[in-house]
Amino acid sequence: MQKQLFGECLSEFIGTFALIFVGVASVASLVVAGINVSWWSMSICWGLAVTLGIYISGFVSGGHINPAVTISLAVWKGFDKKKVIPYIISQVLGAFAGASVVYALYSEGIRTFEKAQNIVRASQEGLATAGIFSTFPKPYLSTFQAFMVELAITAFLMLVILAVTDPKNGAAPNGGIPALAIGLTVAILGLSFGPLTGFAMNPARDFGPRIFLLLGGWGSSALGPNLYGLIVPILGPIVGAIIAGAVWEKLIVPYFPKSSHDVPVQKRQQA
Repeated sequence: MQKQLFGECLSEFIGTFALIFVGVASVASLVVAGINVSWWSMSICWGLAVTLGIYISGFVSGGHINPAVTISLAVWKGFDKKKVIPYIISQVLGAFAGASVVYALYSEGIRTFEKAQNIVRASQEGLATAGIFSTFPKPYLSTFQAFMVELAITAFLMLVILAVTDPKNGAAPNGGIPALAIGLTVAILGLSFGPLTGFAMNPARDFGPRIFLLLGGWGSSALGPNLYGLIVPILGPIVGAIIAGAVWEKLIVPYFPKSSHDVPVQKRQQA
């Protein structure tokens, strides 16, 4: 049992590492290297990073790579609650490691950019490079408005996750298509609402790299205004994912056609 849990946690670590390794690097290529990356291209890159992270970790751990998903599944889908904390720790550590490796590879470019722009990391101007790793809101958004954005987009993402992975859903795709659908949903939400908050939708995706920022010279400024980084990208996605679970289980699943409950899952998949 302990060996299996270790393997699952290791899988979550690697899957989340892959997500951050690819996603954060796409932002660094825009900010530091000056690559002409459109917002849509960057959103697609993050979406594909999610898909790849799920492909890597899914068979062993379920491919949560997101504490909000883990918590929602524990609340609504019977995921073992004893695994919640180990999963979350693994996800945060994987995100931290991913951010650290991206920084190591882009460190000279980041320092050159900061020097050219006269940026002091532990200041407001330091957000220009801190934003490579973690999310920050538009200045015109209040903390509550940003919280609601993260809640809403994570709820939508979680609803899609439940729809494409629930074996009772006769409309769910088979094979590796669910991971692709989840990644595409992240990309679409990134395009639609990402400019507002940076579309964290994942406490580990934001908090792991933010820990790196705190240790890497950016100081408390990395937390954002009004301790933003400890509130919005952490609590917003968790609340949103739990709400989505309630919507799925209470408002959608009870109205599945009776046949979807009666027909064995394997037979429906073979149809």
